[in-house]
Amino acid sequence: MLTKFETKSARVKGVAFHPNRPWILSSLHNGVIQLWDYRMCTLIDRYDEHDGPVRGVDFHCNQPIFVSGGDDYKIKVWNYKQKRCLFTLLGHLDYIRTCFFHKEYPWILSSSDDQTIRVWNWQSRNCICVITGHNHYVMCAQFHPSEDLIVSASLDQTIRVWDISGLRKKTAQPGLGGLEEQIKGSGQTDLFGSSDAIVKHVLEGHDRGVNWVTFHPTMPLIISGADDRQVKLWRMNDTKAWEVDTCRGHYNNVSCALFHPRQDLILSNSEDKSIRVWDMSKRTSIQTFRRENDRFWVMAAHPTLNLFVAGHDTGLVVFKLERERPPYAVYQNKLYYVKDRYLRLYEMGTSKDVAVMQLKRNGGSYRPPVSSMSYNPAENAVLLTTNTGNADSSAYELYNIPKDYDSANPDVAEGKRSSGVAAVWVARNRFTVLDRSHQLVVKNLRNEVTKKVPAATCDMIFYAGTGSLLLRDSEHVTLFDVQQRRSLAKVKMAKCKHVVWSADMSHVALISKHYVIICNRKLDTLATIHESVRLKSAAWDDSGVLVYNTSNHIKYALSNGDNGIIRTLDLPIYMAQVKGNTVYCLDRECKTRVLSIDSTEFKFKLALVNRKYDEVLHMVRNAKLVGQAIIAYLQKKGYPEVALHFVKDERTRFALALECGNIEIALESARALDDKECWDKLSDMALAQGNHQVVEMAYQRTKNFSRLSFLYLITGNMERLKKMVKIAEIRKDTASHYHNALFVGDVRERIKILRTSGQGPLAYLTAVTHGLTEEAEEIKQSLGEEEMAIAVHPRAKLLRPPPPILQSDQNWPLLTTTRSFFEQSATARTAGGPKLVADFDAVVKVEGGWEDDEEVILDEEGLPAAVGEEGEDDEEGGGWDAGDDDLELPDLEPGSASVSEGYFVPPTKGTSQAQVWCNNSQLPADHAAAGSLETAMRLLHDQIGIVEFAPLKPLFMQAYSTARTSFVALASLPPLFTYPHRNWQDAGAKKGLAAVGLQLGTLVQRLQSAYQLATQGKFNDAVSKFRLILHGVPFIVVENRQELTEAQQLIGICREYILGLSMEVSRKELPKASLEDQKRSSEMAAYFTHCNLQPVHLMLALRTAQNLFYKLKNFKTCSSFARRLLELGPKPEMAQQVHISLNVYSEHLCPVWISV
Repeated sequence: MLTKFETKSARVKGVAFHPNRPWILSSLHNGVIQLWDYRMCTLIDRYDEHDGPVRGVDFHCNQPIFVSGGDDYKIKVWNYKQKRCLFTLLGHLDYIRTCFFHKEYPWILSSSDDQTIRVWNWQSRNCICVITGHNHYVMCAQFHPSEDLIVSASLDQTIRVWDISGLRKKTAQPGLGGLEEQIKGSGQTDLFGSSDAIVKHVLEGHDRGVNWVTFHPTMPLIISGADDRQVKLWRMNDTKAWEVDTCRGHYNNVSCALFHPRQDLILSNSEDKSIRVWDMSKRTSIQTFRRENDRFWVMAAHPTLNLFVAGHDTGLVVFKLERERPPYAVYQNKLYYVKDRYLRLYEMGTSKDVAVMQLKRNGGSYRPPVSSMSYNPAENAVLLTTNTGNADSSAYELYNIPKDYDSANPDVAEGKRSSGVAAVWVARNRFTVLDRSHQLVVKNLRNEVTKKVPAATCDMIFYAGTGSLLLRDSEHVTLFDVQQRRSLAKVKMAKCKHVVWSADMSHVALISKHYVIICNRKLDTLATIHESVRLKSAAWDDSGVLVYNTSNHIKYALSNGDNGIIRTLDLPIYMAQVKGNTVYCLDRECKTRVLSIDSTEFKFKLALVNRKYDEVLHMVRNAKLVGQAIIAYLQKKGYPEVALHFVKDERTRFALALECGNIEIALESARALDDKECWDKLSDMALAQGNHQVVEMAYQRTKNFSRLSFLYLITGNMERLKKMVKIAEIRKDTASHYHNALFVGDVRERIKILRTSGQGPLAYLTAVTHGLTEEAEEIKQSLGEEEMAIAVHPRAKLLRPPPPILQSDQNWPLLTTTRSFFEQSATARTAGGPKLVADFDAVVKVEGGWEDDEEVILDEEGLPAAVGEEGEDDEEGGGWDAGDDDLELPDLEPGSASVSEGYFVPPTKGTSQAQVWCNNSQLPADHAAAGSLETAMRLLHDQIGIVEFAPLKPLFMQAYSTARTSFVALASLPPLFTYPHRNWQDAGAKKGLAAVGLQLGTLVQRLQSAYQLATQGKFNDAVSKFRLILHGVPFIVVENRQELTEAQQLIGICREYILGLSMEVSRKELPKASLEDQKRSSEMAAYFTHCNLQPVHLMLALRTAQNLFYKLKNFKTCSSFARRLLELGPKPEMAQQVHISLNVYSEHLCPVWISV
């Protein structure tokens, strides 16, 4: 039995599968109805309007409704979309046992302890038929899947088959005579009531009450289970019904029995805590599944899938009887697979699908299906393995595939069958068998043992090339050389299910339930991928990309760990081969399928990883690569310039250009966007690269006069600064005017500004300080005596900037590197086009406009409208408007910012050591040290289930801060960081691991201080200390098994102390006024003594509990505490005192014993 889903709840009395969605209804003995998603393992909803147990539930096959019936005599119809009860049907007079929908008509069938069966119309909401005839509780009643029949089971030991064709004709399908015929027919009743339902067969054979009965989906068979512990099979025809056989084996009442929807099997469950599977042809038990403590009450089969659900005392379990993965093997363009006892061949190129041979089967009895296949192309032979999960019953068969065969009527092949868990080819004429004792045995083509290979114990073997095997144990997969009889490599992976090799055997994919590990031939792990949905299969693409699928999606994975979704799936598939954009696969019904996929995305990523830039460029220009996922991938991998080739959105292009330092494209996008924020970002990037021509243009566009003035200052452009002085004066910006005059060093202009702004004394001081006596005297005469009451400092200094020695006309030099492939391509495509800065839309030669102060004209906003000679205003446009000619720029040097092959680009940033730590380790401590807090939290959640991370914030910060050192290289530079490694001997550039600051020894020292606090009675402080130690354990790194054991012991110690001391703190806070309060306090003290504490603390806890119980005169418990105290070996003084106490307790207890 393959368990797919399990729940824990009250006793489950009714279950039902949804016909289309992965949902299950379970009705509980406590009156609650639960709706579960068995694929995602989540509770969707719960309904609790019934009073008392709910024994029957059923989904409607088309409508979003379900029905339930319970011990409150009510039938309720619910809408699970609206999450409410639609209406209630009343009529039964006792407990309702089952209720089912009809597949075609709007009918509900219910059975009850009032000895009746009722048919309800859920559209008209009334009872349309009451069927009587049983003389005891009716435990079950069900519709026939296709005919107008009802079968019912009762505790009167009978099974009755009812014909309801009259009811159908009356209510659902009027005859040709119309209403008159209906009225006429409605009066024809038999002696015992209505003719709507009549008894067709009465089946008697059970010795006790019958609990369950149901029809076969397609055959005229009935199965029943009863309190006589028997499962009976019945056959019927139009005239009679009879017992076929009885299945015996249950030890208690049979609760439920049903037919397998697709195989000749019967399933039954019982109160003997077992589920049994019976061969319908031989009526023998072939499988038994048991639970230790839970009785089974109900069972149901999925209408279309190979799923069953059984309800028991503590919940329900969803299971399969066998795996649905079809056995298949691929060689070149041939796919061999087993279907319906035939070995079939599918040719992928021609889509030819033929039966090659018929597999031999013993009679018509049930045999477990083939679970795996291994094909030998040299000898054209196959090994078919049947693994039942039990080593004793597992076996394999060796078949030679005939060269000549009749596909219409293939011959029955004679195979060589032997016991074994697995069988795999290892050479042209040799194969290896994992026998029932889990030892390796090599056999030849005659199925004879040639040698036994001693190897480590394993539970499964996989193909690994000629002469090699992959051995799986509980935690590892080992590459084993059969010839040399030794292990070559090992990789850690728990419960590996499938192994998929690439065509050249250079890479292998190990697949478990939720993990894919990609390794090379030496089993070095290249990538690990986790999926939350179950993995199904995988195949290697011709280009070396692993294509795998889950239940819902087809995905891809590169050897560097990059992965993504290719397409969605309607049904699970099992991939055989991937060729180009085509996937050849099998479904669960062993039907061959050909699916189309779009391989553009993973081929693009593969070409990028392999540095095949010509392919990348071709795909960029021709393929439809769109979406934020591709752009984010290129940014993450350090290729933003690639995205520039196919991104059309200007804002995205601008962001990418900024990231890769491409000023040309950034300038082009900024012009198209014409957004202040974009110009600001462009100016910052250009300034960082020293391209002050672009900076100047950006400042002009945003009218950032203060920054523009400072740019002219640091580049030594005094002519432009003088123009900025005049511009500020025209704009009437006094502060900017003064700053520009200060930058230029024009003292007279500063004096003028101070005088016009009413700062006469400052103007006088400025003139006197700079030796302008005439201006000083003029200002002095205009000032009053109070204003002149100032004195010039004798050591006053001139406030003038140093004159520029050399004006910086060129941009800063950058590091000379070779142009990247993509930039060269872009240059080739735009050859002869405009160039950076020198290709501005309009570059105006500086003539006389900056020198003629009188020609500056202001616009309505107070900004300069033009700069130049008179009559040039209309020709040149506004001087500080938002157009391209904001400010007249100088003629640029021809090579100042030209695009050439020797263009300066910044170097590509390498991988940081913090990222290396994350790549090399799955320990939360390493990720926290690297600063990747998100992945550290995810690892803590996945590994130890932490969900609240706020208390761990100090430890995160400590791990981050202690994992790096910093030093100051130059005063003007930010500090530089170094990253110490704990494996510094062999770390290198890509194998480093973080030096963790928190060590196991540190936690042990903290433990001693926590012990001291506990000894001193500072329980709150001790609890905080122990909790801090407990929080620190996930952030340490152990080097050997001894340290691992110590860390585990540390967790146990902290757990016990936190629990015990917290109880003691709570006990001390309890009131002690009443006797009940004192009892509660003593009770908690007794609990404290059962925590696993150190002897010294346990002695203190025992003494405390002993004193409290002594005050309550509970001498018997006091005696037990005293004896436990003596067992700990206390000091002689304490031991003597305890002996005295024991004597006192005995004196008080003796009278009780005498009286007894």
